[in-house]
Amino acid sequence: MTWNTSLADGSPMPNSPSSLVNQYRLEDDDEGQKDANTKDIFIAVDNPESQVTAIETFIMYRVATRTTRSEFDSSEYEVRRRYQDFLWLRSRLEDNHPTLIVHPLPEKFVMKGMVERFNEDFIETRRKALHRFLNKISEHPILSYSQHFKVFLTAQVSDLASHKKQGPGFLSRMGETVRAVANSVRGLRSRPEEFAVMQEYVEDFSNKMCSMDKVTQRIVKEQREYLEELKQYSPTYAQWADLEEELADPLKGVVSCVVQCSKESEEQIHHLSEVLVPALHEYVLCAETLKAVMRRRDNIQAEFEAKNEALLSRKVDQEAVKEVDGLADRMEQANNALKGDWSRWQHSMRTDLRSVFISTAEKNVEYYEKVRQREISASDSNFTHTEKTQTELLFLFFF
Repeated sequence: MTWNTSLADGSPMPNSPSSLVNQYRLEDDDEGQKDANTKDIFIAVDNPESQVTAIETFIMYRVATRTTRSEFDSSEYEVRRRYQDFLWLRSRLEDNHPTLIVHPLPEKFVMKGMVERFNEDFIETRRKALHRFLNKISEHPILSYSQHFKVFLTAQVSDLASHKKQGPGFLSRMGETVRAVANSVRGLRSRPEEFAVMQEYVEDFSNKMCSMDKVTQRIVKEQREYLEELKQYSPTYAQWADLEEELADPLKGVVSCVVQCSKESEEQIHHLSEVLVPALHEYVLCAETLKAVMRRRDNIQAEFEAKNEALLSRKVDQEAVKEVDGLADRMEQANNALKGDWSRWQHSMRTDLRSVFISTAEKNVEYYEKVRQREISASDSNFTHTEKTQTELLFLFFF
């Protein structure tokens, strides 16, 4: 039998896992360099500070912006924003562009496993997510030119508060909600085929991301438990080495190996917790965003269908005709916006997850290569043949 030793593109198969990962990494770096060369707005969210008032405690983040866009009066801005300000921005973007895919924010409430809302880990996790949110908006070809986005990045706190008051009032928002519920209950006569395919993709994507998120979090939990148990081995072996003179050298070799393996395991767990878990959870939230976008598109179509049917069932009224024509235009614009944003979002999603998976693969290869090297070092350090055999058996038994 002849084995195929080439990749899908015809290039030869790399000799090791590291070589394979490096090949994908080079392709990923090239893609990232192209994107960096076209950016004209750079945003950093940092320096979180706790603010205490008579009625509440909250965190304010510094939002620093650099840009070369001509519509900005300056090239650099620095403002302070709280989480509610980010919620306002996202809400305005969705109101103005109901079928564009606005990147999700981190959850408002305390995440599972975190007891204190203002502990350092929670604040840092949220800061990174807010940073990602603003940079995703800045890379969007339509949302990044929103006036609300510009105000968010440039206005001081008092000016932002004034701008917020100019938005739709409570009764207006309630009316929109009531219409959306009515359209949802009424349902669609038929969803266009291309959007039916999108809907099926979104459901499948959501299920896969939720499964990956849960499995990865379970793996991290189990690895942490393993690490805690592993750390208990080295003092046990050290005490054993003091009692068994004939086994002292191989046992001390195992002690050294266990200590190093614990260190490597800790680094791997840190990478999973800080890189892979947040990325997967982010796209769990993205899946919910996609579902909401699809619902809004369906509601626009349902409203048009209802008005059109009502128009056909009664005497033609000029104002009613104009309203139906306007709804038809709105539906067409909504459909075109979603179709255009869909491919952009898919490219961004695949780039993000590709980068995270490559990084995780690199870390896993590095981890197992280091652990294997520790095993070899432990068994080769000036031991007799018998001592090497004893050490190897101990290592295999416990690892």
